[in-house]
Amino acid sequence: MTSHRAIETWLIDMDGVLVHEETPIPGANEFVEALKASGLSFLVLTNNSIFTPRDLRARLLGSGIDVPEKAIWTSALATAQFLDDQRPNGTAYVVGEAGLTTALHDIGYVMTDRDPDYVVLGETRTYSFEAITRAIRLIENGARFLATNPDPSGPSPQGTLPATGSVAALISTATGRQPYYIGKPNPLMMRSALNQLEAHSETTVMVGDRMDTDVVSGLEAGLRTILVSTGSTRPEQIGMFPYRPTLVIDSIADVVDLDVDWR
Repeated sequence: MTSHRAIETWLIDMDGVLVHEETPIPGANEFVEALKASGLSFLVLTNNSIFTPRDLRARLLGSGIDVPEKAIWTSALATAQFLDDQRPNGTAYVVGEAGLTTALHDIGYVMTDRDPDYVVLGETRTYSFEAITRAIRLIENGARFLATNPDPSGPSPQGTLPATGSVAALISTATGRQPYYIGKPNPLMMRSALNQLEAHSETTVMVGDRMDTDVVSGLEAGLRTILVSTGSTRPEQIGMFPYRPTLVIDSIADVVDLDVDWR
């Protein structure tokens, strides 16, 4: 970590790095406080599009981790930024929750089921057959198909839940149309975060827990990557991938002790 340009920016995955659901991972708060004290720029990233940054700040604060609202970047925000760049002031039929609808509303998008420019699929805990059917018909009639992330499943205290990728597969099977995914592993998610901070890839590190999302998207965006072993990818699985992270550590608690310039 010392052979490159000095680190000026940190991107940190949330679930599996800072928390497991509502349970904080030991050392997460100390890491965030060290970042805040250093004055270095950072964003906490999540593919989850259900919650707004304000919601996620409250969730993290309830776990004892104080992350400013402005330091949280979601796939919903990245999706909104993409749409604002591609087709400003457009229209969309949205299957998702407040995190996604609020982000689209804030960029001036109109939510409608009458000839929308896009069908935008996000994560929700209440997928309805009626909404999915409507999305299928709108796509068949020419709406462009966008999804916040390709995650096929997500965790819950009760067990695995179907996520955006699974529902996108259902819609794709029915329509023959594949969505464009915005969230990780699309490096566009990393690029949008870098743009948000006005940061440079050569001085940025991505900390994540998944080789197939965090590490590969960080790598493709030109970032250094740190894999922690507290989430999805186990250390013995790393060798199965054709790429490697810059560094592998046990948990976020070990990052504070790294030989980096904390200013």
